[in-house]
Amino acid sequence: MPVTGDQQLLKQLNRMALVRQVSTQPGLSRAALADVLQLTKSTVSLLVRELMDEGWLAESELLVTGEVGRRATPLHLDPDRLALLGADVGVDEARVVATNLLGEVLESRVIGYEDVHDPASCIRLVALEMIRLACELAEPARSGVARRVLGAGVGLHGAVDETLGILRHAPHLGWRNVDAAGQFHAHLARTLLDGLPLCIQNEANVAALAEFEFSRQSSTDPLIYLSIGYGVGAGVIVSDRLLTGMSGFGGEVGHAILQADGPRCSCGRRGCADALIGLSSLLGDERPSYAALERLFRRVADGEAATCAAVEAAGRQLGVLLNNLWASFDPMAIVIGGPALQLGESFIGPARRVLDGYSLAAELTPPQIRTSHFGADAVAVGAAALALYRVTRPLDQQSLARRVERGGS
Repeated sequence: MPVTGDQQLLKQLNRMALVRQVSTQPGLSRAALADVLQLTKSTVSLLVRELMDEGWLAESELLVTGEVGRRATPLHLDPDRLALLGADVGVDEARVVATNLLGEVLESRVIGYEDVHDPASCIRLVALEMIRLACELAEPARSGVARRVLGAGVGLHGAVDETLGILRHAPHLGWRNVDAAGQFHAHLARTLLDGLPLCIQNEANVAALAEFEFSRQSSTDPLIYLSIGYGVGAGVIVSDRLLTGMSGFGGEVGHAILQADGPRCSCGRRGCADALIGLSSLLGDERPSYAALERLFRRVADGEAATCAAVEAAGRQLGVLLNNLWASFDPMAIVIGGPALQLGESFIGPARRVLDGYSLAAELTPPQIRTSHFGADAVAVGAAALALYRVTRPLDQQSLARRVERGGS
């Protein structure tokens, strides 16, 4: 039955092409969609009806065009009937959110760990919260409307092999070779989330997808999301593709060398971005923790000279990294996110000035530099965006499945 399979895939490709087009250009009519996607009007009408019945699309008020004949009916993503789940398995705590198709946060929960050194325990707590949230979404008496969950995503703070769902290394957690996907699937079995798409990726990559899928500037492509927490990572999107590299280590800019013979990094090399820009480098001898970060932020707010000088130096190195990312990818925008944003202009200001100096010297216009739209929820919302990103790209799902069948090669 290969023909049937091909027809089913083609139909799903067309359905999701409609969804993505309406997401990018809300307000298009059926006729306009047929023109843009080069599909017949009858095909578009049939698929739109299905998507409306399933909760993907909804109609707006009729457009008055002044032309004779039937008025065009604008279409937009339906924010009220479907949901996505996203989890940020962070270094100090976890965060689980539910969003609608527009990326609007419906619920957000913060979860404390029982033992941060035990990945199985941390994953179990996150999975249980995802199940509770899915059950609440399905109960109209509790949430006001029953929502069907389309899929779930998980952002992990380390190098991730998305094909196999394995966290290879999370240096700031001390986790190595954790079968995150296998553990999540085991906890979600025989629940409302059993059998639904579950996607797992690096935290910077999913945060990039939050900006790409849900931001009003979603047409920004190429786009780089630079995550600055205890360490430094990046998510890179080029031509609608998340660049993850051969083994899932794409975007690990924390180990790009910025200073030859600079301070030693946790990876063993010297002069890495992590060692010059990451918050761990600004904590000195203090063990990374929320309490240590709060003390750091307070010292900066109080204007303590030595700390402010260290933050300014880190900001200048950030400017060097921004220039290198600009030269490497020529992005339309670089979005900066992560806890380091709490350092404010004392950190971002020097980076902008360094980048402006490079752009003047080269007589080129630098990319837009802005901060994340989603604040503390950026990774969790990005994980929800990852689920949407994969679900609406059936060929990506098929490619990932085939790689799993070949043993992840």
